[in-house]
This record gives sequence, C-alpha cells and structure tokens, in this order.
Amino acid sequence: MERTANPTFLGYVRDGSVLHEELGWLVHGLEYLVVAIDIVGCLILLLGAARFVIGFLRAEVAREAKARVRGVNAERVELGRYILAGLELLIVSDIVHTALSLAMADLVFLGLLVIIRSLISFFLDRELEQVKKELME
Repeated sequence: MERTANPTFLGYVRDGSVLHEELGWLVHGLEYLVVAIDIVGCLILLLGAARFVIGFLRAEVAREAKARVRGVNAERVELGRYILAGLELLIVSDIVHTALSLAMADLVFLGLLVIIRSLISFFLDRELEQVKKELME
C-alpha cells in the first residue's frame, strides 16, 4: 500500500502490513465481523428503547403518583443498562476497525469516540446509581 499524497498528520496512511498483504482474506472477514458487532450494538439500543417506551407507558397509566414515578425510574435504569451494553459493543467494533485500518485519521477518530462514549457511560452510570438510590427509598 502506498502513502497518500497528503503528508499531513491526519492524511498519513501506514505502509502495507503483513496482515493486509498476506492475510487480506482475514482482514476482509474481520471487517464483516465488525459490521455484525455494530448491528448487534444498534439492535441492543433499539430493543432498550422499545422496552423503555412500553414500560414508560405502563408506568404512566398508574393512578398513584408515587407508583408512576417509581415505574418511570425503574424503566430509566433498564434503559441505561441497554445503552451501556450497546455502547460497549460499539466501542469494541471501533477498536477492531481501527486495528485493521492503516489511516491515522481512523486512530484519531477512535480516540475521540472512546472519549465521548466513555464520558457518556460515566455520567449515565452515575445517574443510574442516583435513580437506583431513589428507588430503594
């Protein structure tokens, strides 16, 4: 593989590697696996969203205000679990994709994605702990 014409930092592409030159079939198979992991991660997020909507509507029809609040909070905790699981799978796929890539831009993109997703996970986890404490009261 050749270097790109753009010698800037983000335009840098490594020279070909043994993995890409000799085991191209493996790289191709792993790229399909990465897509499959992305799809499963998205399905987990969508499943969590669907379950949240159903649970939220069920909680909202409760007559007692306290039961409504507890029901909605319980659904928020469940949705948070699905979000965290989906994000973890998406991070895995991004790491594998970047490991297969020879472009510096992909590495920078991965770093930014991991930072953003880690921050989301951290703050979501903190919020879920708060909601769990409220449910225990």
